[in-house]
Amino acid sequence: MFLPFFESLRKNGVPVSLREFLSFLEGMKAGLATYDVEAFYYLARISMVKDERNIDKFDRAFAAAFEGLESISLDQVLEAVDIPGDWLEKLAEKHLSDAEKAEIEALGGFDKLMETLKERLKEQQGRHQGGNKWIGTAGTSPFGAYGYNPEGVRIGQKESRHQRATKVWDKREFKNLDDTVELGTRNIKVALKRLRRWARDGAAEELDLNGTIRATAEHGYLDLKTRPERRNAVKVLLFLDVGGSMDPHIKVVQELFSAARAEFKHLENFYFHNCLYEGVWRDNRRRWNAQISTHEVLRTYGPDYKCIFVGDASMSPYEIAYPGGANEHWNAEAGQVWLARARDQWASHLWINPVPEKYWGYTHSIGMIQDIFGAGRMVPMTLSGLEAGMKSLTR
Repeated sequence: MFLPFFESLRKNGVPVSLREFLSFLEGMKAGLATYDVEAFYYLARISMVKDERNIDKFDRAFAAAFEGLESISLDQVLEAVDIPGDWLEKLAEKHLSDAEKAEIEALGGFDKLMETLKERLKEQQGRHQGGNKWIGTAGTSPFGAYGYNPEGVRIGQKESRHQRATKVWDKREFKNLDDTVELGTRNIKVALKRLRRWARDGAAEELDLNGTIRATAEHGYLDLKTRPERRNAVKVLLFLDVGGSMDPHIKVVQELFSAARAEFKHLENFYFHNCLYEGVWRDNRRRWNAQISTHEVLRTYGPDYKCIFVGDASMSPYEIAYPGGANEHWNAEAGQVWLARARDQWASHLWINPVPEKYWGYTHSIGMIQDIFGAGRMVPMTLSGLEAGMKSLTR
């Protein structure tokens, strides 16, 4: 019965083992998810997904195995997955309120609903828009998509609109946890948490519960103890490429910056354009009249800082290799000279590239910066990429 589901998981890249699949079947046999689609979904996911990054792949496989399509009939859907009729009936009873049950009483209950759907599938020819009888879209018939009925069967619709359908197999959660996709702020924070070194500094403002208990027991009276708050002591320098080819990546870079601000107490950020040269800036509105000397940055921030560049590394090779190659001003020294100085000053360095890794080979300048920074020091802006990058910074 569930072998097509197992094959769908493998096809969608979920690394599920035969032992895990057998554990899932044992759970089904034990009745852990009987008559409950939601419980069935979570039983399957907890049994066969070991890493949260595979949740989206699991959801796609789940939908592929159990979702009814617009081009097939209900009988074919039920036959394909061999779902017992009493399961569907119990599911409907579970999710319908008394008021909703009363609204569909005219149909004669769930059995009549299924029977009517089958009849209309046979009677109807072609697509139907609107209305309250035929299977179609944007109507009030209990069958179809993009309409409303309190006891509906959704067919050929990618998502729920009213959360009323009794058979919903394609509700995908956490889809941005896939480690091959670009990130949101939440997932960036997950990845940045791998770059931590805890320390207690500052004023003693946090309650030391263990110390209070110990002192109270020793002295015979309540003796409150405090201690400095534990903070992430890692120091980070963040250089952000802005303008030009970086414009399409503004959203994800903003999310990265926001997550870094929240995660690192000691964070200094500067902006540059395309490549590092003799000047950087903190405010893009004052980039020409309030630049900071890159030499000054190199002198100010010691080698204990972690240095992270964020940019697409996509530019003319002349901007990296030659004096005067910058596209906005005359640079007395080549960009590669300044990048090498940054690399030598901060041994823990990283370049995060929002361009998908599969396209890196098509841009010569990306390869040039990879050579300057060293093997493994440029990572894509994906969950797996950031995790690998944070790991490299801890060495």
